[in-house]
Amino acid sequence: MQHAHQAPEKSSRRGRRSPTMGGMPVHDMPWWRWRSNVRSALHMLSDPAFQQECWATGRPGYGDVTDAVYRLVEDTWLDNWSAEKYVGTIFRDSQEAALVDTAVLRVLRIMHQVGADAPVAAYLEHHAWPEAVRAARDAHQRLAVNDGEDPEVPPQSLDALALSLRAV
Repeated sequence: MQHAHQAPEKSSRRGRRSPTMGGMPVHDMPWWRWRSNVRSALHMLSDPAFQQECWATGRPGYGDVTDAVYRLVEDTWLDNWSAEKYVGTIFRDSQEAALVDTAVLRVLRIMHQVGADAPVAAYLEHHAWPEAVRAARDAHQRLAVNDGEDPEVPPQSLDALALSLRAV
């Protein structure tokens, strides 16, 4: 697995870019994969028990906080514009988009304060982390319920996520 601060080789932010719409690559990844990546990131960011059991201990297969942040914003560019732009594709409605925007802004604010390469503890001990977790939880619950899934199921490993994306 690559380090979180390195973009994946097939990232939309490195190398040759596909045709763009407002600067965003239009053919890099289908919308349902974007949704799966956003949901996975929000799920991990929303679960303090998972964070202690997996991220704080460095458990293999689950990445770390920075991996989740990049999965949340890398292909969607939610660090550059509102999730509202994706209503009707990645997000079902404006409420989903607003919840995702809130989570993205709170998590990115912390990442910019502690640094992308900061240890997991720097995030988990940050004074604003509980607010970021709460915002991610609100977004995760809404997206999971709207997809007919149980939001209380523990987060999948990154390998399980990759397999589910290949299976679709």
